[in-house]
Amino acid sequence: MLRPMEGVRVLEVAQFTYVPAAGAVLADWGADVVKIEHAERGDAQRGLVKALGHDVISKNSTFAPIMEGPNRGKRSLGLSLEKPEAKEVLHELIRRSDVFLTNFLPAARRKLGIDLDDVRAVNPNIIFVVGSAFGHTGPEAESGGYDGTAYWARAGTADALTPDGAAAPTPPPAGAYGDNIGGMTIAGGIAAALYARAATGEPSVVDVSLLGVGAWAIQLNVNLALQSGGPLPKFAPRAGGTPNNPLTGNYRTSDGRWINLCMLQPGRYWADFCQVVGRPELIVDERFDTTEKLMRNALEAGEVVAEIIGGRTKDEWVAAFEDMEGQWALVQDTFEVGNDPQLRAVGGVVDVVDYEGNTQKLVANPVQFDRKPPVLTRAPQFAEHTDQILAELGFSDEQSLNFKIAGAVT
Repeated sequence: MLRPMEGVRVLEVAQFTYVPAAGAVLADWGADVVKIEHAERGDAQRGLVKALGHDVISKNSTFAPIMEGPNRGKRSLGLSLEKPEAKEVLHELIRRSDVFLTNFLPAARRKLGIDLDDVRAVNPNIIFVVGSAFGHTGPEAESGGYDGTAYWARAGTADALTPDGAAAPTPPPAGAYGDNIGGMTIAGGIAAALYARAATGEPSVVDVSLLGVGAWAIQLNVNLALQSGGPLPKFAPRAGGTPNNPLTGNYRTSDGRWINLCMLQPGRYWADFCQVVGRPELIVDERFDTTEKLMRNALEAGEVVAEIIGGRTKDEWVAAFEDMEGQWALVQDTFEVGNDPQLRAVGGVVDVVDYEGNTQKLVANPVQFDRKPPVLTRAPQFAEHTDQILAELGFSDEQSLNFKIAGAVT
């Protein structure tokens, strides 16, 4: 299996999901990612015991998806960067790294001596990467944020999905939603920076903000709003087809599930759809027998489609639509996504062996090389690799013990 980042050394000083998710992707791709965690507190995310109303740690195991997802494949070093004794270890790591990856705020970076000038003073050839909430300059460059604020609320998606008159803005659909998208974006930026350094010999500074990633995700709407000179009109979620196309919309089945039809060319797909659902007479119905009529009478046709879809269960429609020409999808819940036969077939959900030796499953990053899914290793336990990494850096057992006595490492 191709691991294109094999030999690339990444030093990660980051916590929570945004930015660590980038390190996880790079590890999937073969990079050696050393994660610095505070010698006493560790990654703050390790302290979370509940997420979305669920326990974050599996029963009879230390496996915690909230840590495994953004940290698989890394090595963990416990290091208290605020202690002078930690500098020797930190600088040796920087000297040996290709990429320095962080989401610490500018004030914290300056205080800890890990800002751009500090890191480049130790290794002028290193690629310096910052994932931030709002970007590297401007009035909020020093401010922090999470995906719920910078990506979801600030960048427009929350408002776009909230109908007029709603009791509250629509929340993100998943925990760390923008964080994971942002982490993938950072990984792509690092890959480009590594290529540029190989081609030109010049290291880059890579900046990715959650605000920018969020604006990019909703760019069509933002661009149209800028073109029109005001916010776009909102449309409340509704069942059935659109005013011009009965084959684009959401329809409820007899057992309360939803089928999404997305056939953007109604005239092309109408005849096949009518055959599949067992209503061939609708093909020659004078209300719908041309594309123009079908679009003009789309709401009426949508009512007919709604009645048809409402007459069978989800499983019956999934079987009936298997060979249909037009595009459709079952609106799946998260458990169904994790067990989706197509996602499983392409390697979108893969095995990982946890600390106790149990086989668990994680969603793979969506990039594959040579059409092979990544081979994952578990996330590290807190400071699991401290002794190993110190030995690799050339520190003696006595030096390592002194670091521990000083509280610089754990």
